Amino acid sequence: MAEMVTLDMNTPSVQYLCRKDKRLAKIISMVGPISYVPHEQDPYSHMVHEIIEQMMSIKAGQKIYSRLENLCGGDVSPKVIRRLSYEELRSCGTSSAKVNCIQNLTNAVISGSIVFSEFKEMSDADIIKKLTSIKGIGPWTSKMYLIFILDRQDVLPYEDGAFLQAYRWLYKTDDVSMGSVEKRCKKWKPYSSVAARFMYRALDYGFTKNEFHLFKNNEVLSE
Repeated sequence: MAEMVTLDMNTPSVQYLCRKDKRLAKIISMVGPISYVPHEQDPYSHMVHEIIEQMMSIKAGQKIYSRLENLCGGDVSPKVIRRLSYEELRSCGTSSAKVNCIQNLTNAVISGSIVFSEFKEMSDADIIKKLTSIKGIGPWTSKMYLIFILDRQDVLPYEDGAFLQAYRWLYKTDDVSMGSVEKRCKKWKPYSSVAARFMYRALDYGFTKNEFHLFKNNEVLSE
């Protein structure tokens, strides 16, 4: 099992981000330390989970995935999923397109065209290219894999609705175009994934329900 990773003010990546972005530094201080274990989830089941959660709330996605787990007897693996019919997979409450995507991924793993253990030595770009070659899997799903399974440090998930929700709040902007987000967040490199983890946590903690203010000596700082 991988060792626990803790992101706090003693972590070089966090220190770097705080120096580069005063607004993000405020979020990091609000969120506090983040601890997680990389590679804790099986890569295949993680991918299936992410496919199910595409374009829906986390709560709804978890409910559907739980039904799939029950259908699989707790073993969401390629061999078990392959034995399930299209109708059985649909009965969990997921869409036809997502069922097809799960089946495509399953066939790719069983055939050996996708070997998750090989990804550890591959670049982020090559992994995204490999995963998106499977019909139904796009950049969002691939980036979630890079961040949460491989613990890659410099992935900017500008396709992700939750990330963009926190981004709008933090920078007080409605411009969430790819170019705009990339330009503003360029200063996070090479630790974009670390910054994203704090953005996700700020959203999870409900901080985005209130207007963001950046204070220093009781004065609001401009951008």
